[in-house]
Amino acid sequence: MSLYDIVVSRRTVRQFQQKPVNEKILRKMVNAGRLAPSAANCQPLEFIVVTNKDICQKIFPCLKWAAYIAPEGNPRPGNEPVSYIVTLVNKNIKDNHYEWDVGAAVENMILVGWEYGIASCWLLSVERKEVRHLLKIPETYVIDSVLALGYPAEEPVEEIMRESIKYWKDKEGRLHVPKRKLKDILHFNGF
Repeated sequence: MSLYDIVVSRRTVRQFQQKPVNEKILRKMVNAGRLAPSAANCQPLEFIVVTNKDICQKIFPCLKWAAYIAPEGNPRPGNEPVSYIVTLVNKNIKDNHYEWDVGAAVENMILVGWEYGIASCWLLSVERKEVRHLLKIPETYVIDSVLALGYPAEEPVEEIMRESIKYWKDKEGRLHVPKRKLKDILHFNGF
C-alpha cells in the first residue's frame, strides 16, 4: 500500500480484536513518533507503551470515547484496546507550545501502525491523575494524550459531509465519518 493509500484509508477505530500487537511494530511506531518534526528541535516528547493486560484494563476506564455517539461509540466488552501509547511532554525541556510536536508525532505513529494493520483511536479526554498514578509518571511530565491500539474489529467509512460533522452509526452498527469535500477546502494561489 502506498503512503497516500495508508493516509486516505485510515479511520479512527473504537472496536478492537483481542490479538496482541507485536512489540516490534510498537517500537517502529514510537520511533516514527520520535523522528517527527519538533519545534526548534527541542524534542520534549517521551512515550510509555502499555501492553500488560492488567494495566490496559486499568487504563480503559480512564478514557472517554466518541462523545457524539456515547456510550454506543465506546468499545464493547471484549473489544477493548490491547495496547496503548501514552504521549508525555517533559516540562523540563518545554512546558508550552508543544501541541504541534505532539500532533506530528502521534500522526506518524498512527500511520505507521496502520501500515501494519494496527488501528487506533487518539484520545485527549483522559483522567490524567489516575493514569499518572497507574503508570508512575513524575509530575515533571504532562500527560498529553493516549493512543489506543489494536487490530480493528470494525470498518468505519468516510462519507461526504452534508449538514453535520458528527459521526454516526447505521442500523448495522457501522460507523460513518463525515468529511468535507476536497473542492470545498482546496485553494490554489490564493483564496
